Amino acid sequence: MKYTEDHEWLSLDGDVVTIGITDHAQEQLGDIVFIELPEVGTQVTRGDEVVVIESVKAASDIAAPIDGEVIEVNEAIVANPGTVNEDAEGIGWFLKVRVDDLSQLDEFLDEDAYKDLIE
Repeated sequence: MKYTEDHEWLSLDGDVVTIGITDHAQEQLGDIVFIELPEVGTQVTRGDEVVVIESVKAASDIAAPIDGEVIEVNEAIVANPGTVNEDAEGIGWFLKVRVDDLSQLDEFLDEDAYKDLIE
């Protein structure tokens, strides 16, 4: 797993990265009540808003941490956004992106560096 300073996690499988928010992020947001995901087939560029997430505390946009094509979205969290609160780093994943350039992953944090960031 890799982590961004914006509290997203990334898990690599071949050239596909699964993206979600960290447990720390979901705790900060509180009860999540709405999630809007991009369409499958969407080309995303690092920094582009790709997910809208609303909680009882705030509304947030999640930016794409990498460049690539959205190949799958987690429709289950759209139907039941609370899933992210229950298991943010597991079944509460947001989307899967086929990565254009795997070297982009080199600049993200490992687990120890992310733990240092949130402490």
